[in-house]
Amino acid sequence: MEAGEAKSKKAGGSRLCCICNQRRPVLKRPKTLQQICRECFYEVFEEEIHQVIVGNRLFKSGERVAIGASGGKDSTVLAYVLSELNRRHNYGLDLFLLSIDEGITGYRDDSLETVKRNEVQIVSYKDLYGWTMDEIVKMIGLKNNCTFCGVFRRQALDRGAALLKVDKLVTGHNADDIAETVLLNILRGDIARLSRCTSITTGEDGPIPRCKPFKYTYEKEIVMYAYFKKLDYFSTECIYSPNAYRGFAREFIKDLERLRPRAILDIIKSGEDFRIATTTKMPEQGTCERCGYISSQKWCKACVLLEGLNRGLPKMGIGRPRGSGNDQKDTKARSTAKSIESKQCGSLEF
Repeated sequence: MEAGEAKSKKAGGSRLCCICNQRRPVLKRPKTLQQICRECFYEVFEEEIHQVIVGNRLFKSGERVAIGASGGKDSTVLAYVLSELNRRHNYGLDLFLLSIDEGITGYRDDSLETVKRNEVQIVSYKDLYGWTMDEIVKMIGLKNNCTFCGVFRRQALDRGAALLKVDKLVTGHNADDIAETVLLNILRGDIARLSRCTSITTGEDGPIPRCKPFKYTYEKEIVMYAYFKKLDYFSTECIYSPNAYRGFAREFIKDLERLRPRAILDIIKSGEDFRIATTTKMPEQGTCERCGYISSQKWCKACVLLEGLNRGLPKMGIGRPRGSGNDQKDTKARSTAKSIESKQCGSLEF
């Protein structure tokens, strides 16, 4: 009798999915803390991304759209979901994969092989700039190498997208990434970037607009979706960035999430609500005189960095002079940066 009552009580106390109330939950959503089943997770995950796309009018029917494909979890799930939503909701998009080869031995080899199974455009630092990241790190060391990689990758994506003749470029930047960027820009006092880092579409006045459909999607949910859907992806943690400044912001965001999951969305909301005083002078965007790429300076950052590499002055354009024996060399590098008129920073036109 007691055993029967205990069994009945256990059955009655078992939880069901809070959405369908039919199946047992398999996960707790980090964003909402809802206990839901796998089928409902698929539905709400995809529907939220669809609403972000529709609500922000990210695409128009007939557009050619490139997906930045690194082979990691974010870009893999983005490519899969965007393809599904395009078919299901009849977006009318032509989708393409675009991948960047930074030239780091053992870093993206497997992921590049994976994206090659599909129709994909791959552009490399070596082809565009004449340098691989392996070669750059040998010259400059592990400190500041992320500056080169970040600047070069952004321009490489634009150039690859131009080769594909697409109308839009989408990236897998998720809510965690955007919250980290907001925090980094606050710590650096970078008002110009802080004012636009939460925009879901950027670069409308540049070569090709960039869209972030995952703006409000948590990284943990992307990992869960990839796991349940059995999507193959690879780690894209760069071997040259163990002490990157962004890493400290990422750890802080993760700590906040453990205490209060909504903290990620709250940080993004703070960035969205940020307003710049009308008296603040912002950089005016123009084009680089050397390569024609968008720039708020006479020469774009990529051209300055590349000139430094080609002249054997890799620290050109990085940081500020310090009181050391290298002051004379640093001053010469900065002086050279103002008078560069040699080859363009890339060998491909766009």
